[in-house]
Amino acid sequence: MLAVLLVCAAPVVASYLAYFVVRPQGRTNYSDLIQPAHPVPSHLPIVDLKGNVVAPQSLIGQWLLVVVSGGACDAACEKQLWLQRQLHQTLGAESDRVDKIWIIDDAAAPRPQTLRAIGVPDADGAASAGGAVASVTSPTVLRVARPALSAWLEPAAGHRLEDHIFIVDPRGDWMMRAPADPEPARLKRDVEKLLRASAGWDQPGR
Repeated sequence: MLAVLLVCAAPVVASYLAYFVVRPQGRTNYSDLIQPAHPVPSHLPIVDLKGNVVAPQSLIGQWLLVVVSGGACDAACEKQLWLQRQLHQTLGAESDRVDKIWIIDDAAAPRPQTLRAIGVPDADGAASAGGAVASVTSPTVLRVARPALSAWLEPAAGHRLEDHIFIVDPRGDWMMRAPADPEPARLKRDVEKLLRASAGWDQPGR
């Protein structure tokens, strides 16, 4: 009888130990989940490449893939922008629900060749001709000084803002940070899971 009692009680004891002692996390995300999420500050000083003020609230309504770098954009920055573009393209029909944002965090002017490569209009407002991504939606390029940006986005310990792609939800909350030098396939799975879970509460094509 004692043996039967132990057999019957074993699942209960195991579940108790698992919940209160082992505490499995059940993590399926590849990127770092930010808890609590960081809302975009309502006072964040954002300007576009022409110096026009951009309201932080304009970032709300759609998923964002955010890359941060200086205007000079070295090889590591170009790699991040390339990964951002490739990730966006591979989302297919769901890509309309995601915006690409490049935040320049210093006063340096972005290099013309970088703007041409990502399909951003030049200083005269004309689309860059012959760009490598002419048929692909170009990212929105914004400027936020690094001290102000630190009130919203943070790198992982031992890393810089430039090392990550930041994922912001349609409420303007920074809620996930891709690892430095991420595996594209695993990062894509994170984004796809987020899009599935949020179907119906963002604004495609904003």
